Amino acid sequence: MIRFTNDYSEGCHPSILEALAATNTEGNPGYSMDPHSAHAHELIRAAIGRPDADVHLLVGGTQTNATAIAAFLRPYEAVIAAVSGHICVHETGAIEATGHKCIACPAENGKLTPAAVRAACAAHTDEHMVRPRMIYVSQTTEIGTLYTLAELEALRAVCDELGLYFYLDGARLSSGLAAGGPSLTDLGRLCDAFYIGGTKNGALFGEALVILNPALKPDFRYNIKQRGGMLAKGWLLGVQFEQLFQGNRYVELAAHANALALKLKEGIAALGYTFLCDSVTNQQFPILPDGVVAALGQDFGFEFNCKPDAAHTCIRLVTSWATPEENVDAFLKALAALTK
Repeated sequence: MIRFTNDYSEGCHPSILEALAATNTEGNPGYSMDPHSAHAHELIRAAIGRPDADVHLLVGGTQTNATAIAAFLRPYEAVIAAVSGHICVHETGAIEATGHKCIACPAENGKLTPAAVRAACAAHTDEHMVRPRMIYVSQTTEIGTLYTLAELEALRAVCDELGLYFYLDGARLSSGLAAGGPSLTDLGRLCDAFYIGGTKNGALFGEALVILNPALKPDFRYNIKQRGGMLAKGWLLGVQFEQLFQGNRYVELAAHANALALKLKEGIAALGYTFLCDSVTNQQFPILPDGVVAALGQDFGFEFNCKPDAAHTCIRLVTSWATPEENVDAFLKALAALTK
């Protein structure tokens, strides 16, 4: 079975595995108070260009989102997100379980807009309703689309206008960076907080939460501990982010994934098929006849996305830092054989 199911099916980049083996018996302090975590924090601050940033290493994306949003908001405050946003559709109500409502907004191409943010705020008028206090976006989005710098700047402006925090989920931030999207320094300038995803870009596990707004920094480690996110063997996170931020490795790994996804896209389009959206990153959403999908499923792994009509299915194909080019070639050859 050749898998295009996700970008975390493989373990980790060899450099990380080697570094973990080399440091295995060092005897580090726990709870991310070790030298590797401290060094990773410094590398991330340097990449962002914000020496004042607080950096916290957590295990997974849902945990990071739930911990951050619960810490940043008062009990009666809510977060605004695209209806397709990860916190709305793929986190089992993790945000709601912390007592905070997710206000889901219509979002063309998976992107939240200033108009949608204003409409959400206007619809919540007084103390009988939750108060919108934060916007949540993902870069890249759940359908692989990319916010431009102008779009993020417009969202920053509406946050300033309405008194909202700007939070960015970076589970696949690496793919956005590799595709030419806004840089880490741009995010350091525009966001109140964001996270840098490792799990979906070569790490065994781990996300680096970056807090930039001074009002959100105090006592954050208390929140991590209370939410069960303070890993006793925290140096395992530090070692991994040390390796990801050596040179340009973090972006280079994602560039490989993007390049193979675009090869898939070009090959599928050349056979006459259309796509749910125009993704320039490592997630592609072709629309195929149901019979073709069933036949491909015998040899290839992928996820169902939606049914555009009774005879067709949209599937999700995801490439990773470790995807061999021959896997892409095999998929395109099989699809060509099934195309009439």
